[in-house]
Amino acid sequence: MTEKRTTRHPPEYYKNPENSIGYLTRIVFRNFSRLLERHTLQHEISAGQWRFLRQLWVEDGITQRELSERVGMREPTTVVALKGLEAAKLIRREKSQIDRRKIYIHLTPFAKSLEAKLTPLNAEVHATATAGMSDDEVETLRHLLRRVIGNLTAETSHDSPDLNSDPDGKA
Repeated sequence: MTEKRTTRHPPEYYKNPENSIGYLTRIVFRNFSRLLERHTLQHEISAGQWRFLRQLWVEDGITQRELSERVGMREPTTVVALKGLEAAKLIRREKSQIDRRKIYIHLTPFAKSLEAKLTPLNAEVHATATAGMSDDEVETLRHLLRRVIGNLTAETSHDSPDLNSDPDGKA
């Protein structure tokens, strides 16, 4: 942190994990991932594989570095994950003809076909997670989370993934 800020509550307030936004979002993420993986594993896709496939369904043929940034993982971790995706016949890697250091990641036809099967499962998990909330409440929650991401991204180093590149984007 570059400057000292006045805190909303005294430090003792955050001793209780239930008062911590970080703790609560971690629990949400963990439970969301577990429920989604319960569904995706029926198609032999793990939560880790899902993260990469989801980004490649948005834009196929991006570089390994771009994919790493979009998924929010360091490149060495991405390399290991991509080896697994390649072994599962979900992606193929292609070196750039112009810059041999760049490796482009492409979905296989099989991986492309999984989008129609797995995307509805993600929608089901969203429905479960937001049960009892109005559409306006869900939109407010999404908007506030994007603001938190923006605030935290502004405080992180320049080499971290830019999670706020589309503040009103689809998450």
